[in-house]
Amino acid sequence: MGASAYANLFLDAWETPAKLQFVAVLFVAGGALAFPLGLFLARLLSERRRAEASFAAGFISFAAATVAVTALLYAIQYRSYYSAWHAEAFSITWAFQLVFTTLAALYQFLVLGVRLFFPFGFLALFAAALWFARSPR
Repeated sequence: MGASAYANLFLDAWETPAKLQFVAVLFVAGGALAFPLGLFLARLLSERRRAEASFAAGFISFAAATVAVTALLYAIQYRSYYSAWHAEAFSITWAFQLVFTTLAALYQFLVLGVRLFFPFGFLALFAAALWFARSPR
């Protein structure tokens, strides 16, 4: 996932190398942390099913887990940046700022960040789903 993000941003001549590496590390961490969650979901959804159903369950589970965990990591980083301008912690204003900053980060990731998974991340997803479908359970 990180290679896909890095390649996309590098080809777009995006920002500085340090920022490019930070985004790539964010995607690597998202993919690495999402794999156990995706594997658990795939095993749960494909219990005692044929290989085609196992492939579909793996594909959907790995995709959803990877996007969700990477979006969550992005939202945490986004929130930490904007927290300097937020109200005192645990106040009502702070709670509203926390919720709406997180929602804005998730929206921004879904609009701008998901495209960084293509094309290499899609190939990795396909390979992981194929591996899952062929592995013995």
